[in-house]
Amino acid sequence: MAPRSEAPPLVLVIFGASGDLTSRKILPALATLADTGQLNEGFSVIGVARTPWSDEDFRNVAIRAAPQAGPRWRRVVERFRYVAGEYAATETFDALKALLDDTDRRFGTGGNRIYYLATVPDAFATIVEALAKEGCNVPGSQGAFARVVIEKPFGRDLASAQALDRTIHAAFDEDKVFRIDHYMGKETVQNVLALRFANAIFEPIWNRRYVEQVQITVAESIGVEHRGGFYETAGALRDIVQNHVMQVLSLTMMEPPTHMDAEHIRDEKVKLLKAIAIPSPDEAVDRSVRGQYTAGVVDGQPVVGYRQEEGVAPDSTTETYVALRLAVENWRWAGVPVYVRTGKRLPARVTEVVLQFHRVPFLAFEGLMSRELQPNTLVLRIQPNEGIELHFGAKVPGEAFRVQSVSMHFDYGEAFSGEQFADAYPRLLHDAMVGDTTLFIRTDEVEQAWRIVSPYLEAWAEPGGGLHPYPAGTWGPRIANLLLERSGNAWWDRVPGATER
Repeated sequence: MAPRSEAPPLVLVIFGASGDLTSRKILPALATLADTGQLNEGFSVIGVARTPWSDEDFRNVAIRAAPQAGPRWRRVVERFRYVAGEYAATETFDALKALLDDTDRRFGTGGNRIYYLATVPDAFATIVEALAKEGCNVPGSQGAFARVVIEKPFGRDLASAQALDRTIHAAFDEDKVFRIDHYMGKETVQNVLALRFANAIFEPIWNRRYVEQVQITVAESIGVEHRGGFYETAGALRDIVQNHVMQVLSLTMMEPPTHMDAEHIRDEKVKLLKAIAIPSPDEAVDRSVRGQYTAGVVDGQPVVGYRQEEGVAPDSTTETYVALRLAVENWRWAGVPVYVRTGKRLPARVTEVVLQFHRVPFLAFEGLMSRELQPNTLVLRIQPNEGIELHFGAKVPGEAFRVQSVSMHFDYGEAFSGEQFADAYPRLLHDAMVGDTTLFIRTDEVEQAWRIVSPYLEAWAEPGGGLHPYPAGTWGPRIANLLLERSGNAWWDRVPGATER
């Protein structure tokens, strides 16, 4: 990957600096940016958290977080500072403001600030209100910038998301707010745009006349690991569908933007989300399946059920699996069912989009001649083994005339073996530094995604909302197959002849 432009001088303030997200994602991402020359010589970091660390403690954590990093990273870490204190305390912000001013003087950061909220979601509003109260939401000098980066989840429902937005917009204009979803930083998610809008052969068939159904799968083989307490407050719908799935869906099915810039792309994503039919709670029950994994076997190893995980209530009704049937009510996609599913403790880790095309109007190959022939299918593999598969019919060699489905594979890594693939967090952090909002989530996107999932949350909150067990290591509750079988369809992994995963 050719080096990207150097970010301007700035101070990155990380709230939640002693937390898991900082050491696992943010610090390694910064190390990557340092090693590739994308950080300005004056770039500095101030960590803020309740943990009683010193500057040296924070620096040691940063070095351990990126053990493979080179000398550039160590030079950056020398400029790390740390503030210990409560997120709403005036004393915390007095110390922070003193360090910001000192950093501007010593390293020439020019009053530029980015505040990264890497805390638990309950602290987001508290921190933003404190930033505004203490005047930290204002750039440190004329012509400088002050931005805020916010992790998901952005609210627990529509009302809480709107309330959080009001708090944020009281302190920061929308173009200074960077709502981060790491899926948007994946190369193969962005490649959906290239596939659709850089190839004349695909765009003419990307519609209801040729596409019979669309499937989006976000499957994980892991359980909740040590996040049982958090997952109990979220569940699969909030954790994955409201954000990751809706982002992938909107990129896959949106109209072509007139320009490939942030606002035009995000405008089209919002239009697509607004075209998704919002069911009544009763309709939501009929168009959804929620499940929870029980004990089973994954990758040959026995695993416990969700209710036996650390931090999970023994009578928990939190879903670890969701399947939905959606409808996009616009000219391009009218009548095309969209099936989405996500789950934990499934047989494999895979994220993919499947477009299944209509069968040929008249098939001259009868009986045994075409028994193994399936509809044409285009599979966009986002992770792992990033790439594209096209499934089509071909004659089997031999005297008998038999046709069966075969596939062509494009492997992203193999095709671009000479390139260095950018991880999501370095890409997104750099974009925030240079002010590029293309891959970040706009406020109306967040609200519309919550409007889409709200009827399901409402329906499931009722007694008898339905929770179907499934053994770990399977593809979810069997009843989820009925969402498709009513229309004569099947999940992609259940199509005969499909690649085993």
